[in-house]
This record gives sequence, C-alpha cells and structure tokens, in this order.
Amino acid sequence: MPTMSSRDFNQDVGGAKRAALTEPVFVTDRGKPTHVLMSFETFLRLTGDGQTIVDLLALPEDLPLDKGRLDLGVSKVDRS
Repeated sequence: MPTMSSRDFNQDVGGAKRAALTEPVFVTDRGKPTHVLMSFETFLRLTGDGQTIVDLLALPEDLPLDKGRLDLGVSKVDRS
C-alpha cells in the first residue's frame, strides 16, 4: 500500500485522493502510520454498507406474503 508523510499529504491532497481510489493510502507522522485514506466505496465494503444485523435479517419488502387469516387448526375448548 502506498505511504506518504503527513507533510506530503498536506502538500498534495489531490494526489493522495487519486491514489486512494485504487487502494488505501497510509499517512505517517514521524515515520509511524497515523491515518488511512480510502475511497468511500472501500469504506462501505469494509463496514458492510452500514447495515446492522437487524437490517440483514429483515424480510425484503417485495416478498409475496398472503396477508389473509392464518388458520392453525385450533378449536375452542369446551369448558362446561
């Protein structure tokens, strides 16, 4: 992955952004990585598009369901 110093990053933000379109870019401060610049698409892919487990388990809205009365075959109990 490409690496650039924070000074180089400040002097060429556009170049860093162009490089981050193809792969993440490490930004260093005093030789140590401190930040990672990546495209928004990469971020969404890594974070799962922001979906929660509830979103992932939800039924799709276009799922054809019969919304009629459900008959479970249970009859009334005679209490006499």
